[in-house]
Amino acid sequence: MIAEGIVNYIPAIPGSFMKFYFTFLLFVCLFSTVLKGQNQLSGKVYDALSRTPLRGVKVSIHDIDLSAISDSLGIYTIKNIPRGTYVVEVSAAGYAAKIETIVFKGVVQKDYVLEPAVNQLKEVVVTGVINATEKKHTPYAIATMEATDLLPNSSTNVIDAIAKVPGVSAMTGGQSISKPVIRGLGYNRVLTINDGVQQVDQAWFDEFGIEADANAVNRYEILKGPASLAFGSDAIAGVVNLIPEQPLPEGQVKGTILFNYQTNNGLINNMLHMAGTKNGISWSARIDNTMAHAYQNPNDGYVLNSQFSNFNIDGTIGLHRKWGYTQLHVGYFDMRTGIVDGTRDSVNGQMERLVAYTGLNGGAPTYVLPTRQEQTGYTPFVINQQIQHTKIVWDNSIAMGDGRVKGIFSWQKNQRRENNDATIPNTADIYYLSNAATYDVRYVSPQVNGFNFSTGANGVYQNSKSLGTLLLIPDYNFFEIGGFAIANKKLGKLNLSGGIRYDTRTFNGIDHWVDSTNQAPAAPFALNAIHEFKGFITRFSGMSFSFGGTYDLTKNMYVKANIARGWRAPNVAEAAANGVHDGTVVYEIGDPTLKPETSLEEDLSFGINSKDIDLEVNMFNNRVNDFIYARGLKTTAGADSINNSLNAVGLGAAPVYKYTQGQAQLYGGEIAFTIHPVNLPHWELNSTLGMVYGGLLHSADSAKYLPFVPPARVTADLKFHVPELGKILKNVYIKAGLLSAFQQKNVYQQYAIYNGLNTALTPYEYAASKAATRGYTLFNVGAGSDIYSKGKKVCEIYLICNNLFNTAYIDYMSRFKYYPVNYTTGRVGVFNMGRNISFKVLIPLDFNSGNKS
Repeated sequence: MIAEGIVNYIPAIPGSFMKFYFTFLLFVCLFSTVLKGQNQLSGKVYDALSRTPLRGVKVSIHDIDLSAISDSLGIYTIKNIPRGTYVVEVSAAGYAAKIETIVFKGVVQKDYVLEPAVNQLKEVVVTGVINATEKKHTPYAIATMEATDLLPNSSTNVIDAIAKVPGVSAMTGGQSISKPVIRGLGYNRVLTINDGVQQVDQAWFDEFGIEADANAVNRYEILKGPASLAFGSDAIAGVVNLIPEQPLPEGQVKGTILFNYQTNNGLINNMLHMAGTKNGISWSARIDNTMAHAYQNPNDGYVLNSQFSNFNIDGTIGLHRKWGYTQLHVGYFDMRTGIVDGTRDSVNGQMERLVAYTGLNGGAPTYVLPTRQEQTGYTPFVINQQIQHTKIVWDNSIAMGDGRVKGIFSWQKNQRRENNDATIPNTADIYYLSNAATYDVRYVSPQVNGFNFSTGANGVYQNSKSLGTLLLIPDYNFFEIGGFAIANKKLGKLNLSGGIRYDTRTFNGIDHWVDSTNQAPAAPFALNAIHEFKGFITRFSGMSFSFGGTYDLTKNMYVKANIARGWRAPNVAEAAANGVHDGTVVYEIGDPTLKPETSLEEDLSFGINSKDIDLEVNMFNNRVNDFIYARGLKTTAGADSINNSLNAVGLGAAPVYKYTQGQAQLYGGEIAFTIHPVNLPHWELNSTLGMVYGGLLHSADSAKYLPFVPPARVTADLKFHVPELGKILKNVYIKAGLLSAFQQKNVYQQYAIYNGLNTALTPYEYAASKAATRGYTLFNVGAGSDIYSKGKKVCEIYLICNNLFNTAYIDYMSRFKYYPVNYTTGRVGVFNMGRNISFKVLIPLDFNSGNKS
């Protein structure tokens, strides 16, 4: 299906780039042979109770992507460690992790004794910090999810997987499209980092999700708030960092086969991943395919055209030596998804599909009832999207004295096509083609007397073209560069962190004329030509800063505080839109004179990490100056301003919205609470609470509340697990949980106009858009186990049932909540997914002789 055309879609890697890269590899290989001496870490790992050696313990140095696994005698060795000071993490399932900072100047011998524990009481993070750092010593709020957290849960896309994290939610457009929202802010206010570089695409659009494969993510780190000085501007809400797996330890070759089937949507996911390391040369390769038919719920039946398919292929090759490492990553992601429009048959309420047949309705677009085969088919209908994202990442870390220089560069190509005209189903009405490059060069100093710093520069260049027949934004390019400096200082129990950043961005909107009769490009001042986009150049600059600290009240108790200023330049739609925003039926007008947004956020946290409980309470207040939003224009008579310029191409009249600015404030907090009593070692209770309130200050009631600010949400999961049941079943667990979303009363009142709703033609939908969105409670259960045969792991099995009681609900963050009414029931909107049972099988492949871990 998608895979068939892969060769045609992946562009050839530029020959000059590859020649330079392999010349560089040859140089560093020759250079490494003349270096004398060797830094390494080795030792043994023991169980604290039995004092017996522990096998399968992972010893990691995250900053330089090196690790080792202890053997049957508990022995581990890590070679090719550049001179310097690094955080070392020692972790194993069922044991409390050890974290310490080690200075490497030669061979270091270090033994570890691990204590049995249900939870990892300590955790290392890498997002927004100079070096890998213990999570509780970062002054701002960071949430994490490991691969071991993802497997026992069910999701349909890369952002859906983290939507239960407190303070994080997803604005959804069906099962395939989710946009991250952190503490009530999304779109370009959330920065996505994937494979170490900023994801450069078209994040400004409602129906554009994140082009990433969930199976390629080994760990999520979500930084909440604008404290991300090291990654660049735009992160007023925060950062979602999608972190791939580390290279395997020396001498290992392993793989994974994953199969996942889901009952509600017929989702089928197959993945093969292989990786290995030999003589300091590491490699990795993955191929992954996912497809799903329309999802179901008890009120709508099949949600027609919510089907989708993803194809992903990626590979990495790297070289580790005592001077550091260099690695090259290449990835290609291809998604095809239907776009749900919610049109229904007025008699039976069943959803219909858009067609254009010669013998039907004179060949004009019309809606017909689908067949059963079409309801359960995997191929999207019109309206549909195809999104392709190609990426090359070159990542380097080179020792410089006791410090190091890091340089990471990428080239990214994003192609996004939308076909929404049934008379020309294979022609893209909307087509955005983007080519982009990112760069990041920084110096990381050694740690001296508890002090270290990092300074560098990074930025983005993007060139984007609008190649479709429906134009909303012009062709454009922009260049951004920012310099930063960050420092840390440890003073006993106090850890201080702060820094400053300055960014400049030059945005160039390209002049463009179109024919008013068909929207085709036209020469200036030609017959029927209109000046759709006037060329302009804008330059923005701004400063960001962050300062905070953590203090260990006791061995297990801490407090954190931080204040940070964020900065974001207007995106292309805000600065230059001039057309109908398809999917919202409004005519949007950008303003190139808009100012950048700036924010000031205060964070305060309290936490406990003990053998019986983990607790963290976060509170925040975020005030955004010059907040950019779309406001409906009025005529001199006070009525809604209407634009009729696109009647000729069938798009009809549209209310006019223009981007403007005001002041916004968002405040709230999160609680994460885990109970894992030492006296009840098989039981564990995890619960979270997240709430955020957000609105525009000094504005009319209709725009008082911001759109897509999630309601308060509570989750709770009770888990019972045992290390083994006989010789076949190990790491066995069963769990039950709930998710309860509160009613959202603070509704964005202008949503009705923005979606073409009125009391005359759409009275039900209009009334729903003005009313509170109901809360709901969902229950889920799950079970899983590792399967062993003759002492060797054969596979891992996971069974998950979400929405156990098949509850009908509409989440406030769904773009479908005000879709057309079902006249047979009087219900407005398209409901979310009903009961879904997911079955996963993960088969490990181990090509290391004698390894039974």
